Amino acid sequence: MTNSDFSQNILNWYGEHKREMPWRDSGDPYKIWISEIMLQQTRVDQAWPYFERFISLFPTVFDLAKADQQQVLKAWEGLGYYSRARNLHAASKMIAEEFDGKLPEDYEEIIKLKGIGPYTAAAITSIAFGKPNAVVDGNVIRVITRYFGIEEDVRSSRTVKQVQEHVNKLISRQHPAEFNQGLMEIGSLICKPAKPDCLNCPIQSGCIATKTAKTDSIPYKSPAKKKPHKHIGVGIIEREDGKVLIALRPENVMLGGLWEFPGGKQEEDETIQQTVERELKEELGVEVHAYKEFMKLKHVYSHFSITLHAYNCTLISGEPKPKSSQEIRWVSIEELEEYPFPKANKQLTEKLISEFSS
Repeated sequence: MTNSDFSQNILNWYGEHKREMPWRDSGDPYKIWISEIMLQQTRVDQAWPYFERFISLFPTVFDLAKADQQQVLKAWEGLGYYSRARNLHAASKMIAEEFDGKLPEDYEEIIKLKGIGPYTAAAITSIAFGKPNAVVDGNVIRVITRYFGIEEDVRSSRTVKQVQEHVNKLISRQHPAEFNQGLMEIGSLICKPAKPDCLNCPIQSGCIATKTAKTDSIPYKSPAKKKPHKHIGVGIIEREDGKVLIALRPENVMLGGLWEFPGGKQEEDETIQQTVERELKEELGVEVHAYKEFMKLKHVYSHFSITLHAYNCTLISGEPKPKSSQEIRWVSIEELEEYPFPKANKQLTEKLISEFSS
């Protein structure tokens, strides 16, 4: 199969089978940008309702630029990888101020925006502006390694570079948006990780992995390192007026700009109650008694997992101060809904609100 045949088969298949999505065929670079950032770490079906809500709240780049970061993070709440939302917000200000509200069309300009790397720059410039910049994501890597019979580890940057070089040669110069989206769509719907639907694949006739019965072993991905597991203790301090204490995480740390119940990682040779009491002393400068476990839950992040232990705490002495956070606030249980929390803490707030209102 020639390169032109490969490209044409992708385009023909995409024309017949492309899925309807709220950002597709909009022609709006702003919506395409938002969708591409959301889809960096999120499946289409998960991103869809978030996208529609986000656009309803911030219909233009100027609306997003004018918004308070807390509003943006609240709209993003539940999607995870919150640096994406902070970078979107920062980039929107730059677009509004330096580019008159229009996303730059040039690859070298758009990649300078916060949160936009080579993949996203190629996706936006091809889909929104028709530039022949080839996109390589996990789906594309799977299709291309199978098609060309590439058996090297796909965790290797050398392998990814090899895939990129192939796609650079194959991309349709006349229809780059449709080609990129079609190749990704085939990876998502046809060339699946397990049990690929080879009989309905438009490029099956040239696929080495199909011919050599290696679709089970290609792509090869070396085993991931075992994720460390941490036990985290957090305290729910409640005042006589029923308000609870929450803290704002610093901007420059993981989950920065989100609110949480103060606490931290359990150290060796201490109980989880001791963890909560020690952490609150270090973070807030107060003595507390962690007297009852309110909730325990597990949560998995990209590089580690946690068990979160939340304890009801009595304030013994001291006035809480934000020693390791941006800010602390006493808020009513009902007001917790107004603040953006990480997913694990969000489960705590939901249980608190549920018990308070029942």
